[in-house]
Amino acid sequence: MIKKVLQLKEKSRERKKTGQFIIEGQRELELALKGGYSLDTILYCPEIYNGNYEFSDLSSTVIVLTRPVYEKLAHRIGTEGILAVAKTKEHSLQSLRLASDKPLVLVAEAPEKPGNIGALLRTADAANLDAVLIANPKSDIYNPNIIRSSVGCVFTCQIATDSSEAIIDFLKKNRIKICCAALTASKNYTASDFTEKTAIVMGTEATGLSEVWLENSDENLIIPMQGEIDSMNVSVSAAILIFEAKRQRGF
Repeated sequence: MIKKVLQLKEKSRERKKTGQFIIEGQRELELALKGGYSLDTILYCPEIYNGNYEFSDLSSTVIVLTRPVYEKLAHRIGTEGILAVAKTKEHSLQSLRLASDKPLVLVAEAPEKPGNIGALLRTADAANLDAVLIANPKSDIYNPNIIRSSVGCVFTCQIATDSSEAIIDFLKKNRIKICCAALTASKNYTASDFTEKTAIVMGTEATGLSEVWLENSDENLIIPMQGEIDSMNVSVSAAILIFEAKRQRGF
């Protein structure tokens, strides 16, 4: 079992093959349970763990770890001495359900860094977005670095992944306005109307959005810079646009 946990922690291929991943830490575990995730195995270190879970209520398999073994398995220190092997969920566009009649969604095209994906998910949770769509993903969303940097918000957000073309088709079929963060042919983001069905689309920090997004954009948006640089971190930029949309919606 220890070898399996290490493989799930380190290898995306193993996570995809088994449909399992690792949850580490009490807060993350609580958010996963709240998000409806099923646990296959609980692993904990009594020497570290001081929570009050009745483990038999969470999983039929409970494994006690020594401190050295736990520290070998843990992705980071300070995670309360508890790990779990959980089942992944489906994240297809076909399974996506937009409950709001005027959804606000975030699209991230080909985000390279797990830390950026986690930060985007954290912002999406804070703003209670209807969905996060990841186009052409470079990393699976159960990467431990994404779970860590999202502080468990990967479990609280409705997430779907697909190609840029498929996501554009989905947005158009659902009549959701495509608002692309871009440097060219753009207007000040405060001049945009975010009160109707809206998708805020973010590209990579290195190259921005691909042509397919710019060709299908309803509006290109820019956040005016007052210093020497022409852009900010993608998660910061997304937060500015998202909370402008929330402000316009009265939240």
